[in-house]
Amino acid sequence: MKKLLALLLSFVMIFTFTACSSGNAPAEPNEPGGKEQPASTEPIKIGFFAPITSPAASADGLSAENSAKLAVKLINEAGGINGRKVELVSYDDGLDTTQAVSIAEKLTTKDGVVAVVSGSYSGPTRVAAPIIQNAGMVMVSAYAIHPDVVNAGDFIFSQSFPGKVQGRAGAEFAVKTLGAKRIAIIAVDLDFGTELGDSFKAHAEANGAEIVSYDKVAISDNEFTPIITKLKEKVKPDLIYTANYYAHAAEVVKQCRLQGLDVPILGTEGADSWQFLLTAGDHAEGVYITTNMNRDDKNETVQQYIKRYREEYNLEPDMVGASTFDAFQVLFEAIRRVGTDPVAMRDAIASMTDFYTVTGNLIRYTNRGEAVKPVQIQRVENGQFHYFGEITDLNIITPDE
Repeated sequence: MKKLLALLLSFVMIFTFTACSSGNAPAEPNEPGGKEQPASTEPIKIGFFAPITSPAASADGLSAENSAKLAVKLINEAGGINGRKVELVSYDDGLDTTQAVSIAEKLTTKDGVVAVVSGSYSGPTRVAAPIIQNAGMVMVSAYAIHPDVVNAGDFIFSQSFPGKVQGRAGAEFAVKTLGAKRIAIIAVDLDFGTELGDSFKAHAEANGAEIVSYDKVAISDNEFTPIITKLKEKVKPDLIYTANYYAHAAEVVKQCRLQGLDVPILGTEGADSWQFLLTAGDHAEGVYITTNMNRDDKNETVQQYIKRYREEYNLEPDMVGASTFDAFQVLFEAIRRVGTDPVAMRDAIASMTDFYTVTGNLIRYTNRGEAVKPVQIQRVENGQFHYFGEITDLNIITPDE
């Protein structure tokens, strides 16, 4: 009897082992042959930061924030991305690098975001970029121009062209189209002004123009009378290049007109703001700027953005807002193509070509993540920015690789 029981027990053990090891055993849901898991319906969280409360950046911060909200609203109205809604996780960096570091750490460790858009200037963006890079997360910078932003690594992209591109495009226009030979530069003493002013100077001199004056001004300065007086009475330039944000650019323009210094004035994307037009008033008439937004572009994407922005906020959109909106469009397209895996998203963005955005045709990204796109020349006519021309020469608009 004992031998018979032992034999039966052996058969039971062998059968049990075989059944558990066979291909007929139920597969786990996440294993090959298992039950397909339903697609996630959780919202896709995207991080965002901008200088919303900084006095020096109030218009730009507001414009960036408005466009971030509008981008998310429009994508959700269209059903989201692959059936998932998008959720904005937004922070105010106050134009403060310490706050930007803290924000980047929160976004990469606590907030559950899949990617980040910087709607801020170079200072906050360049300190946030290495933290986001080290986390293996994609960030698209809307308009920060300093090369250290993309130098942080291969997960970091810039939607606008870098300062060197815009500076030399401005010089190309000033020298070859406007015929300037004696140029004065007034630049804000920040990354923005230095990058634009220095690259403009180098390209203008390389093409035969003389830089007869180069003044740096602090962001806190608001008195430009002495500089304009010097230019009018002693320097006598035939063009002024102002690499400043809208408040400074407006004061430069006003002082030139009030003192009778009647020379062409060429600004940058820093002056591409409804605040510049409001502050400078009639004195802004005829001013040129380099920027990435063409209000007169007939493309439906551009005109729809302008229409919806006006409807939502009762304000005129600018390049800061348009660039921020486009940074989200790039992320949305990458997620639509490959999902939210960060490596796949990075590779999808890096391979984008001829992707039309509100700020024109994104020809491609360089191997450093900088956008290659035409530089727009806008001119103030009847109190509004309008198309005057564009720089499309690839030798000018392609960032150094």
